[in-house]
Amino acid sequence: MTQNFEEIYERIQKAKSKAGRTDKIFFTAVSKTRTADEMREAEKISWVDFFGENRVQEAENKRALYPDSKIKWRLIGHLQNNKARKAAEIFDCIDSVDSIELASRLNRIAGELNKKIPILIEVNTSGEESKSGIAPENFSELLDSVILQENLKLEGLMTVGPLTDDEKKIRKSFADLRNLIENARISTGLELPILSMGMSDDFELAILEGSTMVRIGTLLFGARFYPNKN
Repeated sequence: MTQNFEEIYERIQKAKSKAGRTDKIFFTAVSKTRTADEMREAEKISWVDFFGENRVQEAENKRALYPDSKIKWRLIGHLQNNKARKAAEIFDCIDSVDSIELASRLNRIAGELNKKIPILIEVNTSGEESKSGIAPENFSELLDSVILQENLKLEGLMTVGPLTDDEKKIRKSFADLRNLIENARISTGLELPILSMGMSDDFELAILEGSTMVRIGTLLFGARFYPNKN
């Protein structure tokens, strides 16, 4: 794993250099389907900033096995409204807020828990029906709603690039999110430091388009094993 990370780190630095950037790129280790022991090994890598989990139940089980984690956990998968309370209880950040209804529910739950939840708004800039996220044309309405929710702290935006080998389409998807966050910074006056885009297959392109957080699993941990449920 350490060797994998060193290779990823080198590729990130090269992409930053190509883009003429010197700022920090936050690293989210996508730990879905990984064991608590694998996560403990990842935590030893000093440059891992967050763990990213897709499923609330899986994360809850692993947090029970790994209660001493010093790294914050982010929910990066789609969040169903009926799992919002549990997500608010176990995650440090929720990156997949994609509707006014979900934002309102999280805000109410956060108030009941006496906490303020850091969130990202997920935008579907690829236009693919298989992907979660609010449509770009509806983003402004959701943004206006989120900034009024006193128990939510909006830190930025997230997207998943399109499933294609066409670099122009991938970069456009990322550029569209960058344009959205730049306009949101102007309209809200908020810093919005996190532009979360780029995964194992496309993180270098994301960095070229301004990503400040990449989410990488397979390149770090190796190929995933999905148990046969039959």
